[in-house]
Amino acid sequence: MEPIKTISVCLDHSNMNETLIKFSSFIVDNSLAEKIYFINAIKNLDIPKEVLKEFPNIKKNAIKERTAFIKNEVEKHFKPQKKVSIDFTIKEGREAKTILDIIGLNKSDLTIVGKKITTESEGGVLALRLARRAACSLLIVPEDTAPKMDKILLPVDFSDNAKLSVQRAIEMAALHEHKVEVLTQHVYSVPTGYHYSGKTHKEFAEIMKTHAKTDYDAFINRIDTKGVTIKPTFNLDKNDNIISDIIDRARDIHPDFIIAGAKGRTAASALFIGSFAEKLIHAEMPFPIFIVRPKGQNAGIIDYLKKFSK
Repeated sequence: MEPIKTISVCLDHSNMNETLIKFSSFIVDNSLAEKIYFINAIKNLDIPKEVLKEFPNIKKNAIKERTAFIKNEVEKHFKPQKKVSIDFTIKEGREAKTILDIIGLNKSDLTIVGKKITTESEGGVLALRLARRAACSLLIVPEDTAPKMDKILLPVDFSDNAKLSVQRAIEMAALHEHKVEVLTQHVYSVPTGYHYSGKTHKEFAEIMKTHAKTDYDAFINRIDTKGVTIKPTFNLDKNDNIISDIIDRARDIHPDFIIAGAKGRTAASALFIGSFAEKLIHAEMPFPIFIVRPKGQNAGIIDYLKKFSK
């Protein structure tokens, strides 16, 4: 797992900026970040040619005004404990496509984007589009969320994607100044046809739990935990809906981060990032979601995808 060294933060012209900028300070202090870009795509600058002829500097002035606004917001709220290089990129264009262009040029390891959960907004749409298409990890921050890291929830299925999410959590916890409670959650289920074994549902559930614990031991033994204590938890899926079990667990323990690996082993699967990660992004939860993807994993299809970004 490569360390986080370059971060892009997606800002706009709303009150969400304060939350995102404070979160970016927190992530800088809990990573190996060296460079941070504050970026903004200005929409609604599709101005008729006749108007541009009459007011030739209107776009230039709009970008200048937005840049001054973003810089002022950063000056007020960006207060990391360590020094990093700061840059600003403000461009006009379709939001998702423009941001994808920017983070690609920045060679970002992580992109931070906001999500409004109290109203229907473009925030959730943008987060999902970036999660599907960005060739880096993504941190989705709900509005009005205070940055802290006392507890991390890691849904795991013992796959390579899950390994990436555990490694990222370990890196963040190891760099944090205080002890972090790191919990993995594996949801196991009783297969259809279990009754042919002669076992009751409860008995077969215990068999599946035992196998899950064995698989977890093999899984975690392949990971360098760097001295970070990880507590495994196991839950029986009772409604044939694993995502609801993860959401219920999150609402019960109130994690400061939910960290999950994104699928993307092939170009086709990269389009969809995995139904679990996508459903997490859609869920109405006030918890930051960290979607882990190796840098550049989507390289090779990004140019194709950008043509369809809106």
